Amino acid sequence: MRILRKYTNRRLYDTSRSCYVTLEDVKQLVMNGETFQVQDSKTGQDLTRNILLQIISEQEADGGGTLLTNQVLQQLIRFYGDSMQGMMSQYLEQSISAFLEHQDRIRDQMETMMGAANPLTMMNKLTDQNMAFWNMFNPAAKQEGEKEDK
Repeated sequence: MRILRKYTNRRLYDTSRSCYVTLEDVKQLVMNGETFQVQDSKTGQDLTRNILLQIISEQEADGGGTLLTNQVLQQLIRFYGDSMQGMMSQYLEQSISAFLEHQDRIRDQMETMMGAANPLTMMNKLTDQNMAFWNMFNPAAKQEGEKEDK
């Protein structure tokens, strides 16, 4: 496991590479699926969650679209201290894991749905159907089609 140490000056030090890293570097570790732990340099306390929450906070503030809407955040806050808090945590973990497992299939389905809803795609299909229908009644087109088959 890769160990990152957080110093009082807020800098993160990657002990395996012997260099300072940024939150963007830590985000890349997450994206690459690498296991790591962030530890306080003095106490050794695990600060991984804090750093991950900081990365999420910055991602949400970037304005490139949010995953955690105000309503979702409010609902999550309501679960803290509730008897169902542990179950909610497990539910969220399992739901996200299931979503990631089926991500490619979901992406394909979304593209299919978006393609069906795309006006240009629909117009192309309608045009093809109209041409096929027209060609059924157009003797010249029938003869052209027969010549191309030979």
